[in-house]
Amino acid sequence: MTATRLNCFGKRFDMLELCSIASGSSGNCICTGTDGCHVLIDAGISGKRIEKGLESIGLKCSEMKGILITHEHIDHIAGLGVLARRYGIPMYATEKTIAAIRQVKSIGQIDDSLFYPVAPGVEFTIGDMAFYPISISHDAADPVAYRFSDGTHTFAVVTDLGTYDDALISELQELDALLLEANHDIRMLQTGGYPYPLKQRILSDRGHLSNESSGRLFGRLLNDHFRGVLLGHLSKENNYEELAYETVRLEVTLGDNPYRADDFPMYVAKRDAVSQVLRAG
Repeated sequence: MTATRLNCFGKRFDMLELCSIASGSSGNCICTGTDGCHVLIDAGISGKRIEKGLESIGLKCSEMKGILITHEHIDHIAGLGVLARRYGIPMYATEKTIAAIRQVKSIGQIDDSLFYPVAPGVEFTIGDMAFYPISISHDAADPVAYRFSDGTHTFAVVTDLGTYDDALISELQELDALLLEANHDIRMLQTGGYPYPLKQRILSDRGHLSNESSGRLFGRLLNDHFRGVLLGHLSKENNYEELAYETVRLEVTLGDNPYRADDFPMYVAKRDAVSQVLRAG
């Protein structure tokens, strides 16, 4: 890691970090890594925006060791074709997700050799990091969340799920930090201008987590060594930052857990700007 990058993305060599380049219903891209390895999770914004976002934290697209795809919806893969053709970055996704990506004409041709199939529940490594895909409930071919570790600390990125269960909660225990979906306010969605079928899709078990559900899930993942959470994938039409932040905080504080919202840092990932960096190390 160069001296410039150390000043931007981290000042220590034994640190796991996570930063949202963009997060929201209009596009998602996350960078995580250690001194020896950086990857993207999703590439749902333009290649130019990804390049600019990485530059702002002292990194380059050419340095990415991989792109992990959660699912094939366009707000998670819009920039994938550009990055594939420009940089030849390996791309990791489940077999069904890869097949679905190949059907999305707007991203153009991607060399088959760049795709690396992964399977839910099967850990794989990139550089000095271990990644563990976790099945989630969403209306996509085979969507996953990702838990990942540098061998000492563990983070996760969990978005685009309509519901959660004890199995998912079990897979997400003992995290040090987390990016978690807080997509919509239920009342805003119900009274807003979306067509009724779209409202039903979002509210379904294969849709998106509301602010309230996000807070309840988060309350079940807290532990004494938790370092912070980024709330992500906010809907532009059916949510806003202050509402998501306060609703999740309230759910945690009033929930059946020994913690209060003031016990740890909570941030909201920006739609069009680079977020705070979550660190453990």
